[in-house]
Amino acid sequence: MRRKEASRGPSAMWPLWLLVSLLALSQALPFEQRGFWDFTLDDGPFMMNDEEASGTDTSGVLDPDSVTPTYSAMCPFGCHCHLRVVQCSDLGLKSVPKELSPDTTLLDLQNNDISELRKDDFKGLQHLYALVLVNNKISKIHEKAFSPLRKLQKLYISKNHLVEIPPNLPSSLVELRIHDNRIRKVPKGVFSGLRNMNCIEMGGNPLENSGFEPGAFDGLKLNYLRISEAKLTGIPKDLPETLNELHLDHNKIQAIELEDLLRYSKLYRLGLGHNQIRTIENGSLSFLPTLRELHLDNNKLARVPSGLPDLKLLQVVYLHSNNITKVGVNDFCPVGFGVKRAYYNGISLFNNPVPYWEVQPATFRCVTDRLAIQFGNYKK
Repeated sequence: MRRKEASRGPSAMWPLWLLVSLLALSQALPFEQRGFWDFTLDDGPFMMNDEEASGTDTSGVLDPDSVTPTYSAMCPFGCHCHLRVVQCSDLGLKSVPKELSPDTTLLDLQNNDISELRKDDFKGLQHLYALVLVNNKISKIHEKAFSPLRKLQKLYISKNHLVEIPPNLPSSLVELRIHDNRIRKVPKGVFSGLRNMNCIEMGGNPLENSGFEPGAFDGLKLNYLRISEAKLTGIPKDLPETLNELHLDHNKIQAIELEDLLRYSKLYRLGLGHNQIRTIENGSLSFLPTLRELHLDNNKLARVPSGLPDLKLLQVVYLHSNNITKVGVNDFCPVGFGVKRAYYNGISLFNNPVPYWEVQPATFRCVTDRLAIQFGNYKK
């Protein structure tokens, strides 16, 4: 079958842009302020820049300059093939297409009706870098389905019917997005051998705290972990201590106890919004010396958590939509000058029953400017 020729119009150029966007990695900064950052992720495959999702390690990443057109005649019927990108989304496919060029680096199969990944579905695709299987009906994966994918770094298999983490994931994998499935258990050893893994997104699964077996994350050196929209009642134990970002929004967490954050000293972003948190034990936040951004909005806190003035790098705090009735003059800023190394860029306190006219101006002496403070009962 003849390879479909790309049209000259702008719509035909998107596969090239898609590939370059995925492959082009630049050196990551330790922290990028995004204002009032939305922790939710898009449905599409490219939801996060590679610096955040994969850390700063760019070893083994394909050089965009080396991507040259290929002239293989292999392109599945109905798909669009350009350079090394094969786009087969929204075609009602029941299975993985067979006529795939062995030099394919990005295979997009999202929004189809695939229900099973079989042993030889990806046979010969030893150069595949990214595999997108979002929004299918996958409930079964052969234990050797991913064996040929020796260079796979990004696997997006969210919005399917999986009840377990796929077995025998490629050791080259850097990013796994498996949110919105039916996974209830994360067994010990399921991530064994994944030394390159930096990012796991597994929110939207019916995971309870008891679903994580001891040692489930052993060996992983994650930068980013998201377990939002699950059924957690507390911060899971024994998560990787290498984490820079931990997102546990939209769960049922009721309290933060002293030992909960003990091992996560490298965190610079912590998302705990939309839970049921009433108390944060004194001293709990002292284990987070590098924290830049803290989300505690939409909880049941009655006061500003203690310990914020001691977080010298903290820049953003979300406390809106709680039950806070009083804000003290030293709740956010340390006493004295030159103690805090980074001023606040944003403090949100709106939709709290606090008499804002009683808050002293000196309370925000370590904030960049007054526009960084959100008061009142309405977000403007």
